[in-house]
Amino acid sequence: MVSDSEDTPLLASTTNEVIYDRFAPRQKRWIVFLVSFAGLLPMFVHATFVPSIPQIAKDLDSTHAVVSLTVSLSVLASAISALVWATYSSFYGRRSMYMWGVPFLFFGSCGVAMAASLKSLLFWRFVQAFGCSGALALGAGVIGDIYKLEERGTAIGVFFGATLLGFAIAPLLGGTAAQYWSWRNLHYSLAAWGLLELLLIYVSFPETSHPGTLGIDKITHKRWIHITWVNPLSSLWLLRSPNLFAVTLASTLMLFTDYVLLVPLAYTIGVRYGITNEAIIGACFLPNGLGNLIGAPVAGRLSDIVVRKWREKRKGVWFPEDRLRATWIGGLVMVPLSIGASGLITTYVGGPVGLCLNLLCLFTNGVGVHFVFNPIGSYNVDVARSRSAETTAASAAVRSLIISAATSLIIPSIENIGVAWTNVIAAILAIIGQGLILLTIRYGDRMRASVDVGFSIAENNS
Repeated sequence: MVSDSEDTPLLASTTNEVIYDRFAPRQKRWIVFLVSFAGLLPMFVHATFVPSIPQIAKDLDSTHAVVSLTVSLSVLASAISALVWATYSSFYGRRSMYMWGVPFLFFGSCGVAMAASLKSLLFWRFVQAFGCSGALALGAGVIGDIYKLEERGTAIGVFFGATLLGFAIAPLLGGTAAQYWSWRNLHYSLAAWGLLELLLIYVSFPETSHPGTLGIDKITHKRWIHITWVNPLSSLWLLRSPNLFAVTLASTLMLFTDYVLLVPLAYTIGVRYGITNEAIIGACFLPNGLGNLIGAPVAGRLSDIVVRKWREKRKGVWFPEDRLRATWIGGLVMVPLSIGASGLITTYVGGPVGLCLNLLCLFTNGVGVHFVFNPIGSYNVDVARSRSAETTAASAAVRSLIISAATSLIIPSIENIGVAWTNVIAAILAIIGQGLILLTIRYGDRMRASVDVGFSIAENNS
C-alpha cells in the first residue's frame, strides 16, 4: 500500500543530459578509479594504525591507552577535514582540493614515522588525517558531477566498495607490519602512496565541477593567487533539513554495527577462539571487507533499478526518496540478524564451527551495511547535487563524531552485560535506523518542503 504523498507528482522530468556527456565513458571509469584510489588511502591511514598501537607504545615508552588517544584525535581531524575540503571544493573545484590535501598527508605521514615523543605523534597524526580524509566527500561529489541520476548509484557503489575494502584489508596489513616489520616504515609507505596519488591527479584528473558553478568562476577581478575565506562549518547547516538529518542518523546507526563487530574483535572473537597472533586477528577483518566489496556495487546497481522502476511507474516523475526503497533487505534483515547472531554465536558456540559462523556474520554485515549505506549516499547526492560534496561531508562529520563517542562504550558494555546483549542492542538501533528511512520514504516531500536547503530539481539532475 503506497501513501498519497508517494503518488503525488513531485518533480516533472526533463532531459538535461548534455552536461553529463562532457567525458567519454572510458574517461569516466578512469576518474572513478582515481577517486577510489584516493578514497582508499584514508582507510589505510586510519585502520593500519590500531594494530600498531602496542609497538608504538613500546617505542615511545608510553601506554596503550595514551597512544589510543591518537585514534580519537584522527577521528576529529577526519570530521574537520571532510568539511574543509568539501566546502572549498564548491569554490575552487574538486581537482584543486585533491592537490592541496595530499601534501598535508605526505608531511603528516613522514612526521608520524619520525615521531620521537607522544606530543609529536599526536600533532603529525592530526596533520596526516586532515590531509587525506576529505577524499570520500570529494569522491562522492565528483561522481555526482559526471554521472546522471539513473547511473549514479552504480558508480557510487563501485566507489564505496573499492574504498571501504581498505577498512578490512588495512588491519591485516597493519597487524602484519606490527608483527614482522616496522610501524615507522608503514607510514613512510603511506607517504609514498600519497606522492603517487598526487602525480596521477596532476597528470590525468580533470576538473569535474559543472562549468560556471564554482565560486571562483563568479569573481570578475581575480588575483594571481586568489584566497577567499569560506566557512567550512556552513556545510553542517544543510543537516537542518529533516530528511538529510534522518538519513544521516540512519546510516550512522547502521555503520555503528560494523564498529560493534570489528573494534573489539581481538577482545571477543580473538579471546573466545584463542587467537593471539596480530596478523591472524587482522585477517579476521577480511570477510567484512569482502562483504563491502560485493555489497556496495550490487546495492548501487539495485538502487538505480529501483529509481528507474518507480520513475516509469509515475510516467517520468522523479521522486528522490524512491532510491531509499533499496535499503530494505539490508536494514531489516541482513544487518540486525548478522550482528545479533554474532553475539549469540560468540557466547554459546565454541571451536572452529563458532569461528566460521562468526566470519559468515562479518561477511553478511559487510554486505548489509552497504545495502543501506550506498543508497543513502546516492540519495544525498541526488537531492543536493550542486552541493553534493558538502552534503556528504556534513553527514560524514556528524557520523564520525557520533560513532567516535559511541565506540568508547563498546568494550565497557561487553564487560558489563556481555557480547550477546551488546550486539542485540546494536541490532535494535539498526532497526530504529531503518524506521527513520521508512519515515523519510513516506513523508519525504513534506520533510523537504519544511526546510528547503536548495534541493535539486529534475531540470538540473536528470
